[in-house]
Amino acid sequence: MKGLARVLTTAAVVGLAIAALRLPAPRPGRPGELLSARRWFQQDTLGAGETLTHLLTRRGLTASEAAAVVAASPLDPRRIPAGLAVEVSGDTATTRVEEVRLFLGADRIVRIARADSTGGWAAVDERLPWLTDTLIVRGVVHSSLYDAVEQGARDLLPAKARQELAWSIADIYEYRVDMSRELQDGDEIRVLFERQSLPTGVVKIGTVLAAGLERAGSEVQAIRMDVDNGRSKYYDQQGRSLAASFLRNPVSFRRISSGFGRRKHPVLGTWRQHQGMDYAAASGTPVRTIGDGVVVFAGRKGGYGNAIEVRHPNGYVTRYGHLSRFADGIRAGARVNIEQTIGYVGMTGLATGPHLHFEVLVNGVQKDPRRVLQATAGPPLTGADLELFQRIRSAAVYALDQPAGVVKPAP
Repeated sequence: MKGLARVLTTAAVVGLAIAALRLPAPRPGRPGELLSARRWFQQDTLGAGETLTHLLTRRGLTASEAAAVVAASPLDPRRIPAGLAVEVSGDTATTRVEEVRLFLGADRIVRIARADSTGGWAAVDERLPWLTDTLIVRGVVHSSLYDAVEQGARDLLPAKARQELAWSIADIYEYRVDMSRELQDGDEIRVLFERQSLPTGVVKIGTVLAAGLERAGSEVQAIRMDVDNGRSKYYDQQGRSLAASFLRNPVSFRRISSGFGRRKHPVLGTWRQHQGMDYAAASGTPVRTIGDGVVVFAGRKGGYGNAIEVRHPNGYVTRYGHLSRFADGIRAGARVNIEQTIGYVGMTGLATGPHLHFEVLVNGVQKDPRRVLQATAGPPLTGADLELFQRIRSAAVYALDQPAGVVKPAP
């Protein structure tokens, strides 16, 4: 795997933090654990509108001690957020607090301890080191992408990290494949990615370096490469960008409750052609435009309730219905960009529950979004960029062919 490490280093592939998640097995020194046989501890959370001084006095410090701890802290007491995890601890021989720990993030802990017998306090700002290894996960689709990743990564990642990995894969392929509708039983996914972990047992998904999605015997690869100004993009095996003019989904929550075709209207109780797709999502979920364009309508529209229509450069019009409200600045004539939030899921108009109704109109006629938005490849790489890509792809494909598990241990 030395070739892989060398090429990926050449491409300047860096970690992308998606989520910090705790592993099931704790380590000593984390909140909620005994620090040693002779130590006691108490943990708490800063309440809304509460000061750190008040919390510390609730936990046994005198007013002057609490003030001294806050003064020793590197934090601005006016900007300490509610929800901050705080731990106080001491020796079991007394009830006196000897140390305060502020958990500012997965990798940052501020320790404030008594400095001497006179009652002074001193703070240490600890930054925990992340360790990064590189893994392969493989899975076979039987019901969903989630299940495929769950099957392949069960022994490698905690549950929430497996979910985040599935979302990362869906995001990479969102211009090419609607992961909620177009996967079939037997499709296969393989992914090369970085896993980052802390000594405390916290783990997060790092950069997805490459992936392969095989459908009906044909694989679409996704190879990550840095481009201008440190940005990164994914390209298929021919060096064509996976990004295209349109997203496949107007919401990031990809569970579609109703497909294109005839159905019984849930409110009117009559059978009619369903001229679009419904995306079930919680009320307030952001709705994004699937492509650049101009808003041609934003307002109340009969059974659609609050609706937005966007005309795109190729003449297509996309319609977004049942919205709870519009995003700021969305009105007729406003220009919007691909992925821009234009409204929020609701249940206005003829709707029995919160969801987004989405349509694509071609020459004024509703068409099946899955067909008309079938993505074409984005612009291809050329020249030196293509040569570099081929070297990166060669190393990545070699790694993707390896058995599931760790292919590059943390240094």
